[in-house]
Amino acid sequence: MANTIKLRALTVLFCIVLSIAALAPTVSRDSLPDWWLKAFDPIHLGLDLQGGMHLVLGVEVEKALETRLDTITDQAEQALREKDIVFKRVSRQGGDMVVVTVYDDAAAKQVDTLMSEQFRGIESRSLGEEGGFISRGYQLSAGEAENVREYAVRQALETLRNRVDQFGVSEPTLQRQADNRILIQLPGIKDPQRAIDLLGKTARLEFKMVIDNASPQDAIKGILPPGGQLLYEKRVDKQSGAVTETPMVVESKTSLTGDLLSDAQVRIDSRFNEPYVAIEFNPVGAKRFDQITAASVGRRMAIVLDDTIYSAPVIRERISGGSAQISGSFNEQTATDLAIVLRAGSLPAPVTILENRTVGPSLGRDSINQGMMSVALAVVLVIVAMIIYYRLAGVVATVALGLNLMFMLACLSLFKATLTLPGIAGIALTLGMAIDANVLINERIREEMRIGKTARAALEAGYEKAFWSIMDSNLTTLMAGLILFQFGTGPIKGFAVTLSVGIATTLFSALFVTRLIYDFFMQRRHIERLSV
Repeated sequence: MANTIKLRALTVLFCIVLSIAALAPTVSRDSLPDWWLKAFDPIHLGLDLQGGMHLVLGVEVEKALETRLDTITDQAEQALREKDIVFKRVSRQGGDMVVVTVYDDAAAKQVDTLMSEQFRGIESRSLGEEGGFISRGYQLSAGEAENVREYAVRQALETLRNRVDQFGVSEPTLQRQADNRILIQLPGIKDPQRAIDLLGKTARLEFKMVIDNASPQDAIKGILPPGGQLLYEKRVDKQSGAVTETPMVVESKTSLTGDLLSDAQVRIDSRFNEPYVAIEFNPVGAKRFDQITAASVGRRMAIVLDDTIYSAPVIRERISGGSAQISGSFNEQTATDLAIVLRAGSLPAPVTILENRTVGPSLGRDSINQGMMSVALAVVLVIVAMIIYYRLAGVVATVALGLNLMFMLACLSLFKATLTLPGIAGIALTLGMAIDANVLINERIREEMRIGKTARAALEAGYEKAFWSIMDSNLTTLMAGLILFQFGTGPIKGFAVTLSVGIATTLFSALFVTRLIYDFFMQRRHIERLSV
């Protein structure tokens, strides 16, 4: 018996020491050594407690359809050449159709066969003849178009989540909503504008060849060479902050896209002590980059991000390593943000900010104070009632209640969970359930003592009879909490987290800790009657 008490006491002592260590960064962060702060994180507060940003973004899914048709246009042109099918041109007309123009019916049939084999969800229709040429139109079916829209929203959500994770925000919330919207909550964000710039950037990286013999001035007037596109190279003077835009004519055809990147990191140019972004292509991209640079020695290649040219270096030699760099008027933060969005990937469609609210820290402090006050008041009232009604047994229940609260908060810290205002409500509810467990135990002990059992026998029978009632009530509540966590969102999840964690600590404190206290005193003293 003595050995089991020692073992149980060591278990409880270990939990107490671990809880104190886990909660120390939350209580007094500045006075702790670095190794302690690395081992244990403070309790993370939700948006409603510490303030932050609340954003609702809308995904422009129709742009994703246009991008898909652009891809089909490029791939169809390449496939026609590989199959030696003679055609006049391949172009995209409007926002929903790819048009292939050929010279005769035989070629039109070949094109139909190729398009149906190469691209799923394509519907064809004849556009008739004009000037001796035959035009065939290809559109996405209604089902395929809906798949593209659905995929665009899901990919946008994943891309935004990757960006936020690399941005370093603790416990962000990203959820899909109706009407192609995405909810983003960033607790404790210190630079809202940087976050908006990072999340709203499409980050479509393209490599386009510069048309050197084209006149930018003519392009500004609307005179563009066939297959040409007017873009601007943006430069920022680091001394004055002045922005200059230099016009440049590039090929409208994209030679290579950022989809083939495998990594992007910030580096410092040792010659000029300026940051740049070093990029690495995956094997497919490296092979394509090698082919492009080999065929374009002496020409300039524009590195374009969201239709803005960052740099247009001259290709001096063939580049076979699959590496390149993006230089420009960067400071360390802008270079870091560019590397983040390139690593996370480009958005499949642009996003627009539909709602932008900032929750101030003063609201967070008020919420914390009010929430903690409610919990403290509830605890005090419960403690007073328990001690008055159950006397020394009420004191034992109070000790277990205090340890339960400490264990619960420590678990939130160890699991890196987020404490929200509904979470505080969950703590208050859990403490009520913890007291209910002690009430059941004490009432069972009273019943056993009324029929004349000794203190030891009454204690044994009381815990035995109360055990399954406590387990049943807590486990059913735990199941409800887990369901809320799995299918709930936002505040509901915050409530479910503290409720689920609290139930586990309640069972431990009510059944294990209180029994240890009783056994400890009954072993050291001869107790004939319990003060219940």
